[in-house]
Amino acid sequence: MIWLARHGETTWNVTGRYQGRLESELSELGVRQGLALARHFSQGREGGEVVPERVVSSPLSRCTATALMSADRLGLGVETDERLIEIAHGSWEGRYRDELAANDPDRYRMWRNDPAHVAFDGGETLAAVLARWRSFASDLIARSEPTLVVTHDAVVRCALLDLRDRALDDFWKTRVENAAFALIERAGGRLRLVEECVYAHLEDLRADVSEQAL
Repeated sequence: MIWLARHGETTWNVTGRYQGRLESELSELGVRQGLALARHFSQGREGGEVVPERVVSSPLSRCTATALMSADRLGLGVETDERLIEIAHGSWEGRYRDELAANDPDRYRMWRNDPAHVAFDGGETLAAVLARWRSFASDLIARSEPTLVVTHDAVVRCALLDLRDRALDDFWKTRVENAAFALIERAGGRLRLVEECVYAHLEDLRADVSEQAL
């Protein structure tokens, strides 16, 4: 079993600021979300359910901080993998969504309506993110441990599309939330999506992703 989770809410998520490869801290809500995810796994273990035996994270601190909460509850360490890092937004990083909509309107409009064909100045494309995910996924298939993977919005969306054999044009049609996870299983030498967005463990801690700079 594989749990593919997005990190908890960050202070930049709250203010509608593009993060990309820059660092931003978990918000107070993000910390509580991370703890709720960790509690979900510790309660699962107490109930005899399958729980992670390995935790792998993007190297950015919003992911490692989220991952560490679950790892600590399970008595595990946290591995990091560069292939799980967020999409490089290039010149957009550190800037606010509303400001970009006003000052880089053509690219912003294209990102919202035709994301598969956007190349960020000094950044990367969704095709590059998908290639990173596929490389990481091939390693997941080759191993057998139940694994918690903590990464970013763009990586999770690309993974979901890949698992459903859908095109990158459908990027915004996937469901991804802070500290929620996609449930994936290994089957017949490949990965199979069981559930796209599991968030019941968050109860009243779900963030409003519509206000975030994604």
